[in-house]
Amino acid sequence: MAAVVDALLECGVPADEALDACDVSFDQLHSPRTKISRNQLIRCYRNAIALSRDPHLPFTIGSSVHLSAYGMYGYAMLCSTDFRRTMDFATRYHQLATPLASISFEERDGLGIWTIEPVLHPKIDAQLYRFVTEVQIATHISLQRDIMGQSFRPREIGLAYPPSTDFGITEALAGCPVRFEQAMNEIAFDSIFLDEAPRLGNRTTYPAIVALCDDLLQELALRTGAAGKVRKVLLRDFANRPTFEDIAKLLKTPSRTLRRQLRKQGASFRQLSDELRLYVALRYLRDTRMTNEDIAFALGFSDAANFRHAFRRWTGKAPNDFRWEATGSPYDELENARR
Repeated sequence: MAAVVDALLECGVPADEALDACDVSFDQLHSPRTKISRNQLIRCYRNAIALSRDPHLPFTIGSSVHLSAYGMYGYAMLCSTDFRRTMDFATRYHQLATPLASISFEERDGLGIWTIEPVLHPKIDAQLYRFVTEVQIATHISLQRDIMGQSFRPREIGLAYPPSTDFGITEALAGCPVRFEQAMNEIAFDSIFLDEAPRLGNRTTYPAIVALCDDLLQELALRTGAAGKVRKVLLRDFANRPTFEDIAKLLKTPSRTLRRQLRKQGASFRQLSDELRLYVALRYLRDTRMTNEDIAFALGFSDAANFRHAFRRWTGKAPNDFRWEATGSPYDELENARR
């Protein structure tokens, strides 16, 4: 969020406008004690899209991010003594740094390949999907230059969407071909970069920093507590989801105790159930051609009407409206054919 606001300040946008409705002040933004939620970050991205006229804004933001912005996570990557280990570390611990995207890495045919996929969220439409993707691509390039030196260049960038007129990555900015309408969002670079020796690697410091990152991940896991255990049980079968009492028995916890534990975390059984059903519904709507009837059945609703009512309650949108915004493709014809 700080990188977004700094980029907007450079464009002459006042900080209070950049942070409008984000529920955080400029001073709080630069405090190490401040916690930022996904919804706050999404709102800040929305503000940036509305306020900036920079046609390369996501790439500008991502390019301004360096390892020093990532605390222990960034320091660990800087101290790594092997670039392949660095890639593995970045993947395993990315929850500490990339709240709006998941990342993966592999080597294939002489190339190192990063795959970036924005998280499923009801507020991430097609435009914000592109914005998140391009911020992350530019950030990856910037971080790899911090680690591997300014000579680092990607071989190719692939994007899973068509070109747009509002903002976008260009070959001149990326320093490599940019291909649209690909199967995935990917950054490919020559594997030879991985064979070089890190300039700042430290065999003594690296294990200590990794241990600190393990502690941070454990802290995140502990926050899930009882809510995380309930989520795991619910994930097993959406169509025949267990009752709260069933879950309490499976967890060998008295119902009253489990309810109290959830309440301490600010959660409830209904909230967790709706949260997971929404996540799966978003994936079905964006990534498949399943009809509303099929999705309703898969999620345990009695009919499509109940599913549509629940989806509107969760997101403020109809399922078909979300599908149109996320994919640009209506499925009314498919729905009508099934009827």
